[in-house]
Amino acid sequence: MDRISALRNVEDALTEFEDGEIDLGSMEIRVRSILRTYATNFEERDAYKASGPPPVDGLIVVADSPHDARERIRSLVDDVDRFDVETVD
Repeated sequence: MDRISALRNVEDALTEFEDGEIDLGSMEIRVRSILRTYATNFEERDAYKASGPPPVDGLIVVADSPHDARERIRSLVDDVDRFDVETVD
C-alpha cells in the first residue's frame, strides 16, 4: 500500500464514521489496520509488540527481525533491561 492509498483509505473510514455508517471503535480498528499495513509494506518489515514492564509494555515497532525490534525499542526507551517481543499480525 502506498502513501496515497493509505490516506484515501483513512479518509474513507472518516467519511463512513461521519455519515454514521460505522462507530468510533470500528473506525479506530480500521485506521490502525491501514497504518500498520502501510508501515510494514513501506518498510518491507514486520511489526513487533513488546511485553514487559512500563513503559515498554505494548510498544509496537517495525523491524527486520526480533533482534532489530529489541534494539529499536531500547533506542526509544531508557533504562529497560528485560522485555519480550512478538510479531504482530
